[in-house]
Amino acid sequence: MSVVQATSEQKYHTSLDEIDRALEELEAAKSRFQQTSLNEWMNLVESCIPTVVDSAREWVDAACQAKGIAPGSTIRAEEITAGPAAALRYLRLLHDSLKDIAKQGRPQLPGPIRQEPGGRLFVRLAPVKRRHDALLFTGTTSDAYMAAGVTAESVAVQEMPPHLSGQGGSPRISLVLGAGNVSSIAMTDTLTKIFQDGCLVLLKMNPVNEYLGPIFAKGLAPLVDAGFLRIIYGGAEAGQHAIAHKSTDEVHITGSNFSHDAIVWGPPGPEQDRRKRENDPVLDKPITSELGNVTPWIVVPGDYTEKQLQFQAENLAASVMNNVSFNCLATKVIVTWRDWPDRQRFLDKLQAIFDSTPPRQAYYPGAADRFREFAGKEPTGVPEGTLPWTLIRDINPDESPMYVERESFVCVTTETALEADSPQDFLKVAADFTENRLWGTLCAAVMVPQSFRKSGENKKLFDEFLARLRYGAIGVNQWPGLVYGLMTPPWGGHPGSTLDDPQSGVGWVHNTFLLDGIEKTITEGPLTASPKPVWFPTHKNPEPISWKLVDFYAKPSTWNLVRLLGSAVKNGL
Repeated sequence: MSVVQATSEQKYHTSLDEIDRALEELEAAKSRFQQTSLNEWMNLVESCIPTVVDSAREWVDAACQAKGIAPGSTIRAEEITAGPAAALRYLRLLHDSLKDIAKQGRPQLPGPIRQEPGGRLFVRLAPVKRRHDALLFTGTTSDAYMAAGVTAESVAVQEMPPHLSGQGGSPRISLVLGAGNVSSIAMTDTLTKIFQDGCLVLLKMNPVNEYLGPIFAKGLAPLVDAGFLRIIYGGAEAGQHAIAHKSTDEVHITGSNFSHDAIVWGPPGPEQDRRKRENDPVLDKPITSELGNVTPWIVVPGDYTEKQLQFQAENLAASVMNNVSFNCLATKVIVTWRDWPDRQRFLDKLQAIFDSTPPRQAYYPGAADRFREFAGKEPTGVPEGTLPWTLIRDINPDESPMYVERESFVCVTTETALEADSPQDFLKVAADFTENRLWGTLCAAVMVPQSFRKSGENKKLFDEFLARLRYGAIGVNQWPGLVYGLMTPPWGGHPGSTLDDPQSGVGWVHNTFLLDGIEKTITEGPLTASPKPVWFPTHKNPEPISWKLVDFYAKPSTWNLVRLLGSAVKNGL
């Protein structure tokens, strides 16, 4: 069995005949997939770990070269932590869950299940003790906020997927349309579909990062050799052919809502509009998706120390600068209270980080045009091929609705100052604003001083505020990018989206505890932390720490943990 690969002369092209053969090979492997035992699934997960490790250096080097990241640059750490390190963490956590299923029938949760006064259930997802998360993500917790009606009893008896519970199930073939920005997305989407959703996968690489396809074929060689994975390349024609193929049972896409709508309803125009009105989709098979977001960073007004303001300004800067802002979770709108005394001082700190950080190569197609549209100016004063970090203060959403209705997918961040009678009233106004004005349901960040929540009434108001936010992931004093990297929380848009209004998408990936009935996750971190997180743009030497994280997930020994923590202290203070 083979993976469809291409030489450099072929420019990663897969012919339609080769796509047909790849799907035929997946069809032929369905019987083997159905007969795979839980122990064999565990062995497959475990066998992927060394092959991903062996591919890690080539993976990172290829991504850095494509994105214009120079050897020795501190930015290389991004490609490590959001590449092989993320994939290895997923594999380790999933292997833990499969071992739990084998021994106890279901994954063992890392913390308590509690019921809040409002009646909703909270299920702890992190820190994971056996992965030493309390040391790696100091002070960080993550909880699943469960849907109405979910009880502790129903969580305790949730059924496992048929292929993991000895029932075999009916294997399906899922076409995964890979993301072109963050390198681990296509891999972890593929792993989620195979191991958790019980699908064989045809992975179509995105043309932007198709150079990773041959590396992924080596990293996931155990799945390729088993016949459960095939990788293809190409543009719209290849994608359309694979989507329409009779062997493709379902589709998963990470991309834009425009791409989603073209798949589901056909090309833009009157016919697409008609199909939406009459609920007459072109696509006749299930689709799941992650489609981006106009991500807010909501600043709850209050008393912050100078150290807290500086740390959170760096945290916010990281959310904008990571991957040159070509992230669906990059902050696009900073939401403040107009009367907050520290408003301008906080924004000045953010601007100072922007001013002191060199611009980066804008590698994603169309970035310069999007910059001109959203910044309202030419990208002057920076080297050719780069774009300046841009903060636009005090926008009026009524006068400039594009900032709140469309994801720019470029390094332009705005701030809007809301009118409110008090900090308490600001919570209601901010919740109204995100619900009624901002496009997307993927994630949001909320910055809040501890002093605000000291009073019982304020704590109640803040909890009600979090309950109102319609996002799949909420980070409190934490960039939601960490939620993606933790892997135990599910990643995707808030439930309730529909095909004709998908917002940030339908369905979840990750969710290594295989938990059903989640409405959203709330991940909270401290207002300051030391050592400095490796994803901060102000970190002086994050690459050695990042490689030691890979070493730790490759071989999670006490020695590798000590080496990792020592490197974090040495390089991160």
